[in-house]
Amino acid sequence: MDENGVMGFKLEEEPKWVTVTLDDGTVMQIKMEIIAIARNGNDINTGLPIYMIQATNIMRLLRVPRELIKKPENTENKNLYR
Repeated sequence: MDENGVMGFKLEEEPKWVTVTLDDGTVMQIKMEIIAIARNGNDINTGLPIYMIQATNIMRLLRVPRELIKKPENTENKNLYR
């Protein structure tokens, strides 16, 4: 049975947001989103399947202390984004 390659999958439950409070007072939430899962053969010692997981972390700021917010420098006539 050779099922190497990208595998279909379903989530048993939606990813949960983890709330983190940093030492500087910033409060953020982070969650991992799975993009793809691929099977890549079997471990030569155990015979167990090997899976590669492509994932990304999503972060959102909930609270930032006022003293950490800096005004942008003079950006007149400058494009911040291309």
